[in-house]
Amino acid sequence: MRRRTLLGGALAAALTGCGGPPDDLRIMVPNPPGSGYDLTARVLATALETAGIAPGVEVFNLPGGSGTVGLRRLAYERGNPRLLMLMGLGLVGAEITAGAAAGLRDTTAVARLVQEPSILVVRRDSPYGSLDALVGAWRADPAGVPVGGGSSAGGPDHLAAMLLAEAAGLAPARVAYRRHDGGGDLLAALLGGEVAFAMSGLGEYAGQLGSGQLRALAVTSGRPVPQVPAPTVRAAGLDVVLDNWRGIVAPPGLPPDAVTRLRTLVATVARSAPWEQARARFGWTGAYLDGAGFAAFMAEERQRVAGVLRRLGLRSG
Repeated sequence: MRRRTLLGGALAAALTGCGGPPDDLRIMVPNPPGSGYDLTARVLATALETAGIAPGVEVFNLPGGSGTVGLRRLAYERGNPRLLMLMGLGLVGAEITAGAAAGLRDTTAVARLVQEPSILVVRRDSPYGSLDALVGAWRADPAGVPVGGGSSAGGPDHLAAMLLAEAAGLAPARVAYRRHDGGGDLLAALLGGEVAFAMSGLGEYAGQLGSGQLRALAVTSGRPVPQVPAPTVRAAGLDVVLDNWRGIVAPPGLPPDAVTRLRTLVATVARSAPWEQARARFGWTGAYLDGAGFAAFMAEERQRVAGVLRRLGLRSG
C-alpha cells in the first residue's frame, strides 16, 4: 500500500504544471479479444488501476487488417491526448505486407514495454514428443504438417515459423502456414486438429501449459525460460532466436505537454509493483524504451523485418 502511495505521489509531482493524468484514458487493441495485444493491454490497465496511477482506464478492441484498421483509426484521432494503442512486432509486419496508408511513423511513440519469446506448442495428445520428431515429420511432408499462428506475414508467429523452417532446411514457400485471428482462434484450431503445431507468445498460453492442455516443444529465446519446460530452439539444434516485443503509441499531433504526460504515466506504471508482478506471471521481460529511442527502434524494426521477408523469398522489392 505504501508503494502505491509513493508511486501516486511521484506521478503527481512529475505532472505538476502539465495538468495531471488525462481523464477518461482509453487503450485501443487493434486485434480481437484473447490476442497477445489484448492480454497485455488489459494487464496494463489493471496495473494502472491497482497502483493508483490512472483508475478507470477503458480497453477496447478494434480488429481488422492484422492491426492496420486500428492504426488507421489512431491516425484519424490526431491531437487526442486520451487515447493510447497497444502494439508490437506484429503490427510492424502487418504495416509492411499490407502497404498501409497510415504507418507507425505517423504515430507518437510513447514507450516499448516488454519482450517475450515465441513458443512452439502441440496438443497434449500430439504424436510429436520433441522438436526433433516434429521437424523430421515436417521435412518429410511440409504440407501435411501445417503450422498455425496468430499473426499475419511479418508478425512474430509467422517469422518464428518461417525462420524455423529455414533453419530446418525447408523452403519457407513450402510451409503450410495458417493464420488465425488471435490466440483464441489459434487455440481452437490447434485443439481441433486443424494445425499440427502452433507458434505463439509465451503469455498467451501460459494457462494451457500449466494445466497440461498443451505441451511446449521449444522456445525461441536465447536462454531457457523458467515457465517453459522445454529447450530453446538453438539448444535443440536449430539456430533460431526471436523475441517479440510490445509497446504503446498515441495519436499524432499531440502538444508537447500531452506527450510528456503520457510518457510519464507509462514510465511510472512500468516501475510499479503490479506491473512487475504481471511480467513475472506471464514470462515477459522488461524492455522499457522511451520516446525518441522507441521511435528510432520501430524504424529499425521495419527495415529488419522487411529484410528478413525478402531474404526468405516472402516479399519482393
